[in-house]
Amino acid sequence: MTQILAIDQGTTSSRAIVFDGQMKIVSSAQREFEQHYPRSGWVEHEVEDLWSSTIATCREAMAAAPGEGAEIAAIGITNQRETVVVWDRETGKAIHRAIVWQDRRSAALCRALREAGHEEMVTDRTGLILDPYFSGTKLRWLLDEVEGAREAAEAGRLLFGTVDSYLIWKLTGGRAHVTDATNAARTLLYDIRKGRWSSAMCELLGIPMKMLPEVKDSAADFGTTDPAILGRAIPVLGVAGDQQAATVGQACFEPGMFKSTYGTGCFALLNTGDTPVASRNRLLTTIAYQLDGKPTYALEGSIFIAGAVVQWLRDGLGVIGSASETQALAERADPAQDVVMVPAFTGLGAPYWSADCRGAVFGLTRNTGPAELARAALESVGFQTRDLLEAMHADWSGGEARTLRVDGGMSASNWTMQFLSDIIGAPVDRPQVLETTALGAAWLAGMRAGVYPDQAGFAKAWALERQFTPGMEEEMRAAKYARWSQAVSATLSL
Repeated sequence: MTQILAIDQGTTSSRAIVFDGQMKIVSSAQREFEQHYPRSGWVEHEVEDLWSSTIATCREAMAAAPGEGAEIAAIGITNQRETVVVWDRETGKAIHRAIVWQDRRSAALCRALREAGHEEMVTDRTGLILDPYFSGTKLRWLLDEVEGAREAAEAGRLLFGTVDSYLIWKLTGGRAHVTDATNAARTLLYDIRKGRWSSAMCELLGIPMKMLPEVKDSAADFGTTDPAILGRAIPVLGVAGDQQAATVGQACFEPGMFKSTYGTGCFALLNTGDTPVASRNRLLTTIAYQLDGKPTYALEGSIFIAGAVVQWLRDGLGVIGSASETQALAERADPAQDVVMVPAFTGLGAPYWSADCRGAVFGLTRNTGPAELARAALESVGFQTRDLLEAMHADWSGGEARTLRVDGGMSASNWTMQFLSDIIGAPVDRPQVLETTALGAAWLAGMRAGVYPDQAGFAKAWALERQFTPGMEEEMRAAKYARWSQAVSATLSL
């Protein structure tokens, strides 16, 4: 029985999932790892934690699969995007902890570059904006702040990569320094129209181009694993950043198709076909996937805090013991209390892009308790999604995307998905397979290996588990969204 191993290296955990020849899950393993917050707005990972948790879960999932991994034909990798790793070419040791996509330490640099008038050029080449979210300014910080790093990089001793690049380099025993176009497109260093690293962007940020990995299609030959690591040599044939992998896993292959993934953050992508659409509403123009040398573009909106707001209720406030409690709490919240939470713990993403603002809660009363806070936390995800939809509809001339496909951990919450449908005023489709990120990576590798069908065949296999339809009156929808907008404006002005 032919199988595909999908590695899903995320922000708070690493997972490995084995899919069979019919794209069904046969085994999986997951391990969380520690988050490090050395200063306000700074977020880091121990690079060794990323590697050790990934390999441990691969071995566990392979051991639990039929044939104990002997039938695995290929590996697909999906990863937290924008997170930066820099390591020594000879020793393989990282020069610093990984700087995570949520990290805001380069806000001052981004502000200085904007004030110097560089953002128009940056957006024209990369489709992105000058924000600490992206990899390039994090890499600049490492080269400037880690002793000896710039000299070593200019001498060719250091390698840069997003997490996929680092994992592949380790898996192949240092033989492959590669990435795919979707990850490259998130670095601030890649020209998404010309399909190559931008010398102008590297010069602007002071990045030696010899540090950068080779860029490949999302389905390509990325190298073969060292037999000592997983027991035998296995080709790595698929790679995509997590949100692009979810777009693939949701079979959003036609222009106008739209998906939103609810994990630590929330990320919505709208397929715009073979044409990059320049946003007038501070959305991102990015690559959804690249096959046979041809990129398919997307508009993307990024919400930094989605599932992380539930983690905050659990770990920060201690008002819940587990994430599953939030739905029951929200259901019994006092309807007379209109509490609004703006979870800008690490700033606000699209369409606001404010790196410096921080979270706020409005409408607190003496009777506000865990139930009202839980409801406000879940509602904040729906409100932020509507912000993205409003911006996308204003940018997209190909017609409105009226049905939203959802996935990720929070999409399992019926209450949250119903509120989402209510507040956007459109159907929300939840697929039978919620592991769409891993599935997307698996399909890329399996399609390349000749195990899985082409795009058309894969799209036909997509199956609906439940559709949520709007039940909220338009007057109520408008009033609630207006209150949210007021809360965001107040937060931005603090």
